[in-house]
Amino acid sequence: MKIFFKFVLIAFFFLSPTTQASEALSAKAILDRVDDLFRGDASHGRMTMTIHTEHWERALTLDFWGQGKDKSFIRILAPQKEKGTATLRNGTDLWNFLPKVNRVVKLPSSMMSASWMGSHFSNDDLVKESRFSEDYTFEISREATENNLEIVEITCIPKPEAAIVWGKVVVKIKRKDLMPLVTSYFDEDLNLARTMRFEEVALLGGKMLPSKLIIVPADKPNESTAVKYEKIEFNKNFNADIFSLRNLQR
Repeated sequence: MKIFFKFVLIAFFFLSPTTQASEALSAKAILDRVDDLFRGDASHGRMTMTIHTEHWERALTLDFWGQGKDKSFIRILAPQKEKGTATLRNGTDLWNFLPKVNRVVKLPSSMMSASWMGSHFSNDDLVKESRFSEDYTFEISREATENNLEIVEITCIPKPEAAIVWGKVVVKIKRKDLMPLVTSYFDEDLNLARTMRFEEVALLGGKMLPSKLIIVPADKPNESTAVKYEKIEFNKNFNADIFSLRNLQR
């Protein structure tokens, strides 16, 4: 999932951003940490995704695997109706397996922003194709105290050549431990499109991580999709066959 998202806390992350060079270094370090929170050289885990809309609510139990920056695999375990549905990313290619029709569908890049399984997460959220420090220009845009927490906000603007659907992304983190709090996504007209909250920090796979991620669309504030990480293991040795089309259909 996001999939989702290895960090080393280095003192110079918090060097005072009095120059453009030091600010860029701090901002890049923070963004890389946010991008890699749920990544290791290899990771495996289980999560529950709860989707709440105006008319219905459902929960999915998922197993996921990730390797490096460009390999991800997700399989639905429950409910029975969706059991066996799977998503594979290998490099820049993305496939879905639909067990009801026993069919593998390769998704074009234009579908990266589309909803996954009716949730408020997109395909890109799940396979994490883009990276803040590579696909955006960025700067620390705000430092303040909110609810007795010192926070830092970084504003990210997509590079012209990057295949990004957002016009702007604002990342808010706690200064003390670089833990993300909220990521706000704006459309091409710079109107708020959705927010992602990071909650319930817990020890997962030997790391202190937000164990719950919640996406809320701006135009439907009473709807949401929440992902709860049940367990994660990092830096495991996987059979390369996990990230294959053959495994997708098992």
